[in-house]
Amino acid sequence: MSYSIEDLKVLMARLRDPETGCPWDARQTFKSLVPHTLEEAHEVADAIERENHADLKDELGDLLFQVIFYAQIGAEEGQFSFDSVVDNLVRKLVRRHPHVFPEGTLDSRIDPDNRPDEAWIKESWERIKAEERAQKHAEDSPAATPGRLDGIARTLPAMVRAEKLQKRAARHGFDWPNIEPVFDKLHEEIDELKEAWQAAESGQGDHDAVEDELGDLLFVCVNLARFMKVNPEQAVGRTNHKFEARFRAIEQVLERQGRSFDEETLEALDEIWQSVKGVEKKS
Repeated sequence: MSYSIEDLKVLMARLRDPETGCPWDARQTFKSLVPHTLEEAHEVADAIERENHADLKDELGDLLFQVIFYAQIGAEEGQFSFDSVVDNLVRKLVRRHPHVFPEGTLDSRIDPDNRPDEAWIKESWERIKAEERAQKHAEDSPAATPGRLDGIARTLPAMVRAEKLQKRAARHGFDWPNIEPVFDKLHEEIDELKEAWQAAESGQGDHDAVEDELGDLLFVCVNLARFMKVNPEQAVGRTNHKFEARFRAIEQVLERQGRSFDEETLEALDEIWQSVKGVEKKS
């Protein structure tokens, strides 16, 4: 016997029952679930990064449970149901893929010999999303003029959101013509950060100015990554992994030699670090 999505919906309703359900599940709200949802999404990404498909199946189930959870709360509050979530999703994806569903219905088919190229598909996708944003804005704030950066979630990781803001602005012509001015801006922001730091250290400035300038520097780094067609989040993640592996290698060297990490000087640790880097380059 295999359980189905319908069984999962029944289970969720049982868990939320105020009299016979689970007290923890019953007291959750949309807002209280957000940290758990973010954690589950990261665990899915981690399983993919580790290429562990058994863990991925498990983590995808946990993430799906979050969707079912929100839908159950929505149904209880008379806002929406799981079925309406699915219906809305299918309609949206059919609408955004006219190159797959030319008649706007799930059963319509496109002629494979007349399939549009990727440039047309990308332009169409962005145009349809812009139309959706305009319609949503008109419904939510009919008296206000829609902004070109509307709809980019504020809760995204800062670096991810920075990239999305820059890409959206670039699509409207607000962008550098090439990568050279970005390098110039990078050096400018480094100098401004250094000045802010020195002012704060001397008592003539404050920490807020340092944070502001550091933010500007990181924002330019994201722009640099965009021009280089590098995903900044992945780039930092790759460096995190590299740092972690090298740090662990230092620990292993010291363990083999019977030495204590916490008792070593920085110079001694750096010497091992450099040797680890040398081994990496040779391999």
